[in-house]
This record gives sequence, C-alpha cells and structure tokens, in this order.
Amino acid sequence: VVASAAFAIRMERMGAAAVVAEGGEAGGHIGEMNTMALIPQVCDAVSIPVIAAGGIADGRGFAAAMMLGAEGVQCGTIFIAASECTAHEVYKQKVIAAGDTDTIVTGKTLGHPVRALKTPFTRKFAQMENDPNQTPEAIMEFGSGSLRKAVKDGDEKMGSFMAGQSAGLVKKVQPAKEIILDIINGARELLKDTSKCI
Repeated sequence: VVASAAFAIRMERMGAAAVVAEGGEAGGHIGEMNTMALIPQVCDAVSIPVIAAGGIADGRGFAAAMMLGAEGVQCGTIFIAASECTAHEVYKQKVIAAGDTDTIVTGKTLGHPVRALKTPFTRKFAQMENDPNQTPEAIMEFGSGSLRKAVKDGDEKMGSFMAGQSAGLVKKVQPAKEIILDIINGARELLKDTSKCI
C-alpha cells in the first residue's frame, strides 16, 4: 500500500508485483494525497499494476479509478457493512449512519495519521493532540487498544471506528457478493455509455 509515486517506485524496485495506491479519503492509516491526484501519478510512475483505494464504495468510484489508469480497486469501508464481516453490529450501524463529513483524521502529530468516524474518542484524541501539555506517550497510551474496542466491543465512547469518507455512501448491511456485484455492474453501466466520458 503506497501513498505516493516515489513510494510506488521503491516498491517496484524491491520486486512488488503490484501496488495499492491509497488516497487520504481512506479509513485507517492514510497519507496526504487524495485518490484523484494520486492514482494517475502512481500509474505514470510504475509499470506494475496499480490498484486504487480511498473513497471508493460504488460503481462511480470504480469507473473513475479505471479512467485514472488503475487496473482494479480496493474497498474497505463498505465491507464493514458486509453481513459476513465480524465487526460489532454497533460498528456497522455507525458506518451506515455516517454522512459525508462524519470522519476525522487524528494522529498527525504522532506521524501516524488515521481516519475514523467522529466519536467521543476521536474528538478527545484530537483535543489531546492540540494540547501542548500532552506528551506523545500520553496520547499513544490513550489510543492503545481503541480499534479492538470498536471492532470487538462496539464501545461507542472509547472505540476507534476507522472508516473512510465513503462511509456516507454505505446505506445498508448486505452480503459481500451483493456489494461486489453492485460496484462492478454500476461501473460497467457507466463505462459502456461513452457519452458520460465526454
């Protein structure tokens, strides 16, 4: 998983068979560049296949990634709501209820930015990062185990519900097969209608 063209080139030199170019819209650990600008630059920089990630949760995102030069996509946030996903039901429902501005990036001051849903935990984490009296160690201690608290316990106060900006596109729990078919069929419809490309 790469967040820049330079990193993609390094991975290709090290023998990677492909790279996942992940934009900052993604959930979890992220880089600075956004998907729309990142994908074509990575595609131009390497000769190995590029998989696009970050903010993709429907056929429109898949079609856009293909137009940018990617050979496939990686989706994460939408699969939290897959019926097969073992994440706590609270996690799934929080993703489904999220709107387009319901994520926040924390961890920048620690050098490990993470995108997650806005919750009491992420708001407190952000507050601690902005407090000059807090040490990096204290902030890291506060965040320790927070993902597990979200995934396993559904802890709405102390859990880190990592999710990308595409959470606003996730509307229901459904089988993974249906999610995949919806994305593929949606992209096919868009890409076969060349009038939408002009």
